[in-house]
Formats: sequence, C-alpha cells, structure tokens
Amino acid sequence: MGEDYYQDYHGDHNGSYDYDYDYHSVCDKESVRSFAAVFLPLVYGLTLVLGLAGNSLVVAVYSGRGGKDLRTLTDVCLLNLAASDLLLLLTLPLWAAAAATQGWNLGAGLCKLTSFLYSATFSCGMFLLACISVDRYLAVFQHAAGRRCVAGRKARVLVSAGAWAAACVLGLPELLFSRVAQASHGLACVSLPPHGMPRSAKICLELLEVALRFLLPLGIMGVCYGRVWRALSRAAGVRRDRKWRALHVLLAVVVVFLLTQLPYNVVKLTRALDATYALVTDCEVSKGLDHAMQVTESLALSHTCINPLLYVFVGSTFRGSVLRVAKNLGERLGGRRGRAQPEPAVAMTLRAADQTHSLSGSDEEDTTTFTI
Repeated sequence: MGEDYYQDYHGDHNGSYDYDYDYHSVCDKESVRSFAAVFLPLVYGLTLVLGLAGNSLVVAVYSGRGGKDLRTLTDVCLLNLAASDLLLLLTLPLWAAAAATQGWNLGAGLCKLTSFLYSATFSCGMFLLACISVDRYLAVFQHAAGRRCVAGRKARVLVSAGAWAAACVLGLPELLFSRVAQASHGLACVSLPPHGMPRSAKICLELLEVALRFLLPLGIMGVCYGRVWRALSRAAGVRRDRKWRALHVLLAVVVVFLLTQLPYNVVKLTRALDATYALVTDCEVSKGLDHAMQVTESLALSHTCINPLLYVFVGSTFRGSVLRVAKNLGERLGGRRGRAQPEPAVAMTLRAADQTHSLSGSDEEDTTTFTI
C-alpha cells in the first residue's frame, strides 16, 4: 500500500521487486506476485466484510439519538476510530484488484489518493487508541486537571481533530511520493522518494513513522493500562470474577495491539533498510521478506475488525445501546412501544492515586467509575 521503496530497481506495491544483485542476474519474483494475487484479495475481502459490519454498527449506534451516547472522550474516540477504520477498509478493494491483476490500472490520481487515505487512516486509528488509554487512565485515577481538560464538548472535538490532523501529516509522504511506475510485469502504484533524497533522510522518515505510529501509542497504552491494571487488581470490595473480567479486557487490548502491529512494523522497517542500503543479497531471502510483508500487513489490518470487539462490544453501556436500538426497531415493526434495559455494568470506583482504592456508590468529586 504505497509502502515500497526505490533504489536502482522497480517494484509493485506488494514488494515484488526485480533486484539486480550482481548486475548480471535478476531476482524473478513471479512467485511473490502469484501468491499475492490469491492471498491478498481473499484476506482483504474477509477483512472488508467483517470490518464494515462491526464498525458500521458502532457508527450507527453512536450517531443515533442526536449523539446523546457520546458522553465521554472515550465515546468520541470510539466513534472516530470506527470512522477511520471504515475509510481504511474502503481502500482495500482497490489494493485487492491491483494484487489480483498484478498491476495498477486506476490512474495516478487515485494511486496518490488511495495511498494517502490508507496511511492517514491507519495512523489515525493508532492515535485514537492512545487517546482512549489516556482517558481511561484519567478516569480511574481522577486526575482532576486532566479530566477537566477533556470533559467539555469543545475539548473532545479538539482531541479528535488533533488525532486526524497528525494522521494527515504522517500521510503526506504518500501523497507526495506515490505514483504509477513501470515495473517488469506492468504498471504499479508505488511510493518513490525523489532520486536526490539522501539515504539518511529516507531512513529517518521510516523511523519517524514507526516511532509515531507504533512505538508512541504502544508506550502510552503500556503506561496507562499498566497503572490501571495495578489499581484494579488492588481494588477492595469488588467481586473477584468482575475484577478479573476487567483486567482480562485490559490485557487483551495490549496483547492484541502487540500481536497485530509489532510483526508488521518490524518487517516494514527491515524492508526499508534493505531497500535503502541493499542489505539482502540473496533472492530467496528477498522473496521471504516480501511474503512476510504481505502476511504481517494483512495481520495489522485485522485490527479494524477487532477494534469493535475489544473497545466497544465488551462495554455494557454500548451493549445496552445496541439492545435499545434493536428493541426500538422491533417495536416499530411490531407496533409496540417500550424501553430496553441496559445490561448491568462492571463499575469500579477508584479514588485518586494517592488514596485507598475502593468500590463505592459515592458521588464525591474525587471518584469515578471505570466501566467494562
């Protein structure tokens, strides 16, 4: 997806390079392209169907009732996360078509737009996950100043707009460098930095992208959820099964993020180094690196399907909203009226970090609820 690099050789967006290792022999990557022609359309199609179903439901529920369910920064971020995932999913049919036909036949303009949209929405999703972890941390530890900063509607809009703006900035290289180039097997939509750009600048761009789009969100999530985990594990007066359910959700969030994003970023950075400094001189190793890129990038995209399950559907508040929408629809069809009762939540009320953790029904200012 515009993730390829250029240095004295041409390649398609799936990394199917024809590299002249010794200036006499050429690495034929027909097998890489053949694998992509079958594997990528299949995986992208499945991801598209599942992702559209889950994220569309999130947007529909949160957008209903005039947005009355958007009560916290987390709710706003979840809505924006679903929207960014939907935009990302809409680019997959184009990449699937390019992989199936082993060429890009949609023009230079659509190549730039699709590459930019893919990169920007991918980045936006990572930033929003980090924002959610910060909001949950502030909620649990009742950081008064922090909570006031994100409590208002205007502040929530600014946070969302900031995430989108930062993501668009990260997508600018794709918008500037992506073009339709001639490869050995036909046309390809590739990201080709200018020939005069120093190698160090190319690597700096890659390192910056990996740092901002993966390491920074991971670090924020690790710190925030790590402290929340410790607070919840020490909370008194909470039923053991409910406590461990909340802890397992936190653990799943971090583990899934690592499993889906770490392999992709490692392979991506490795291939960037190879493309810039020609580190790989064996054709079979280069092919293996291309296959790894295809598989790990597909794994990273699976996060668009998992996000609704991890961040939304596990929440009792959201499940109650879904049940209410479903019941209202059924009543309209059946000509009856009523109200769906939301499922009881796992509400853990924790005092500020310097106070004793407890379960309480108090409405004091220094307490809040962390609902799973």
